Parts: sequence; structure tokens; C-alpha cells
Amino acid sequence: MRKVGGLSRRWFVNIVGVVCVLGLLCVLVITAVFAAYYYNNLESDMRRRAAETTDFFADYLNQNYNEYYQSCITYAQTFEDRNSLELQFINAQGRLVVSSYGHWAGESPTTTDISDAVSTRGISSFTGNDPATGEHIIAVSSPMIYSNGEVIGVLRYVTSTRIMDQQIVRVALYSIAAFLVILVAILLSGDYFIRSILTPVEEITQKAKKIANGSYGVQIQTKYDDEIGELAQTINEMSVKINQNEKMQAEFISSLSHELRTPLTAINGWSETLLADPNLDPQTQRGMKIIHRETRRLTEMVIELLDFTRIQDGRFTLNVEQTDIRSEFEDTVYMYGSRLAQDGILLDLIDNDDDIPEIPCDPKRMRQVFLNILDNAAKHGGEGKRIEASMCLEGAEIVVRIRDFGPGIPEDELPLVKRKFFKGSSKARGTGIGLAVCDEIVGFHGGSLDLENAPGGGTLVTVRLPIAQ
Repeated sequence: MRKVGGLSRRWFVNIVGVVCVLGLLCVLVITAVFAAYYYNNLESDMRRRAAETTDFFADYLNQNYNEYYQSCITYAQTFEDRNSLELQFINAQGRLVVSSYGHWAGESPTTTDISDAVSTRGISSFTGNDPATGEHIIAVSSPMIYSNGEVIGVLRYVTSTRIMDQQIVRVALYSIAAFLVILVAILLSGDYFIRSILTPVEEITQKAKKIANGSYGVQIQTKYDDEIGELAQTINEMSVKINQNEKMQAEFISSLSHELRTPLTAINGWSETLLADPNLDPQTQRGMKIIHRETRRLTEMVIELLDFTRIQDGRFTLNVEQTDIRSEFEDTVYMYGSRLAQDGILLDLIDNDDDIPEIPCDPKRMRQVFLNILDNAAKHGGEGKRIEASMCLEGAEIVVRIRDFGPGIPEDELPLVKRKFFKGSSKARGTGIGLAVCDEIVGFHGGSLDLENAPGGGTLVTVRLPIAQ
């Protein structure tokens, strides 16, 4: 299952986010343009009507007031567009004289267009909420000027913008619907495009992880001939070359190890023979002990290298038999404890009453695991001058714990210590493959090997072996 994040999240934020912002801006601009268009057209039409009607009444302004007002009433009563517009005649004091909605249709209006028309003697308009009703209106007022130059009243057109506002809202909704359709199309096409990238990238990532974990030679199958296909081909070539180099390295190590075993066996045998001579002077005997000890160390390193190459090329096998694993562990601890005592290190076996059953395992290989862990504890934690070893039964597992009291392992190196050839910041001698070999051996037995820093200092190694395999 693909994780939500990475390229998908970046695409969503960078593309969809920008599209949403631009889309909303477009909706706002379109709505504003249509609103301005509707309002300006309506206001211009009302101004034109007001100017034409005022010109029409210019002939009546030479009559007396009574005839003039009677003409206004007659015109208002016969006004044809009363369903969409209200025609009002207002006197100079701002009082409503007559309306196309009927004589004394309502309270006298108080919007600013009336006073502006009187004071400026020109057409004035008002857009906003009617103070009396709260309704949103557009009003246009034109002054009625008598023959003596006196403003005797105002001709006023007024209309509600409710229907026009509904049309503007409808335009906004249509714009939003169009934007949502476009956004869905972008999301679908973008999702298809992202999938076309992420699917091969995920495959490449999985295969790359396998290569990083040691599955050299793994090939990535891809049908793309673009940059992704080129990347897959490059990783394939890298995998093949790494596999070839690993084989060459394993063959070299195996050949070298076999070649070293013969002279080391001879040196070890002759050193033991010479050490058995009672006539050796002390200085020569001391030198021969050093030769014997270093030869044994080299032999152990060669054995580790051989085991490592066997594991790498699949030739590693176990000679499994029913084994008293507790006896093997205790014998190893006692044997190695006497060697550590010479260096002033106490190897303390913590005994318990657990009934440890026999298990099917390779006793030689498990002894190798115990020896290697103890040797690592002595090399890396020997300055603590104490090592604790224990074996107990926990559920369906036999658990071996070996702890030193040295400086421990840096936290950033803990996940890497079981990797082959990794030595980290330790100055102790070694090949860096001992723990890797031990981990493989324990894994072949169906168990696990874990390292951690113990509370209070030092390193704790835990080996878990299942009772039934």
C-alpha cells in the first residue's frame, strides 16, 4: 500500500494548492466582473430613463403647480414598467408626492441621491440598503427645474437588486461548479500521472533495498523507456557489477583462507612441539608462547573468513543433533574464563535452577557463537574487568545473556554492529565479521541475536533459541 506523502503530498501541495488558489481567484474575479456589469448597466439604463423623463416633463414645468402635479400623477398611474421599476415624484422638501405604486405609496425616501440631485441640479444615483426597508436598491434622481430656474422637485427611479443579486449568485455558483469540474479533471489526470511515476519508483525502491541488504544481482523489470527506465537500467547494471565484485571477493577470501590454513597449521603444530621441550630457555619459551598465541588468533580469523564465504555463497551447513545446550554453554564459559583470568578479567557464570531441555542444534557452531560473544566482550569491554554470563528458560525459548561492564557501544553504531566488516569506533583488533557470522548461525537455528547498551554501562548481548525447531 502506497504511503500518503512524498511525491503525492508534494504534488498535492504544490500543484493542487496553486490550482485551488487560482481557481478561487478566478471565481471571485468572474463574479465581481458580472456584478459590476449588471450594476453598471442597470444604473446607466435608469440614468437614461431619468434624463428622458425629465426632458419629457420640461414642457409641463411652464404650467402652474396644480397642473404640473396632476401631470405627474397621471404619468405615474400609467407608468408601464411598474413591475420592475418604481417611479416617484418628490417635492423640493423631500416629501413623496406620487409613486407608480399608488398615491402616497409609502414613507418619503431619505437616500442621498435626492438631496444630491437638488443641491447639484444634476442626475444623482444611490446604491445600497434602503434606510426604511433595509432592502438593497439602486435609485436614480433627476431634478425637476421650473421655468424660473427653481428646483421644484425630483423625479426618482428606484428598483430592488434582489433578482439581479440572485443572477450574480447564480453566476458565482456556475463558476464554482466549472472550477470543481476542472479540479476533478486535474486530480484524476494528476493521480494517473503520479501513479505512473510512483509505481515503478516503488518497485525500484524495493529492489534497491534488497540489493542494499545483500541480494546482489537482483534485476528490476520495467516497461518504461524514459528517465525511470534509465534509472532502473542503471541500478540493474550496478547490481550486476556488485554481484560480480562480491563473487570475486568471496572467491579471493576463500582461496586466501585455504592457502593460509596450511602454513598456520604447521606453525601451530611446531610451536606446540617446541613448547613441549623442557630444555627451552625462558626467553625462547616466552617467544614461542607469543608465536603460538598469535597463530591461534590468526587461525580463528581464517576460520571466520571461511565461514563467512560459505554463508555468502550458500555452502554453509549445520550438523544438527540433539544437544545439551546448557553443558555446551557452561563448558565454554569455564574454558574461556580461565583464559580471561590471566588478563585479570572475571567471567561470572550466573547459575539458576531452570530445567534447560536438550534442543536440536549444531553444538560446534553454537560453541563458536558463545566463544565469539565472550571474546568480543573481553576485547571491547575488558576494561570493566568483569563479564556476566547466564542461561535461562523463558517460555518456549532458551535465552543466553552475556554482559560486559565496559564503555558500551555508541547509540548510532548499535544498528550497524552486526553488519559484515563493520568495526565502528572500536580500536580492538579483528576482522569485523565475527558478529555477522554469529548472527547467521543463530538465524539458521531459528533464533535471534540482539545487542544493546545495558543499564549502568556496558554491552548486553542476548541470544534466543527456540526449544522446538
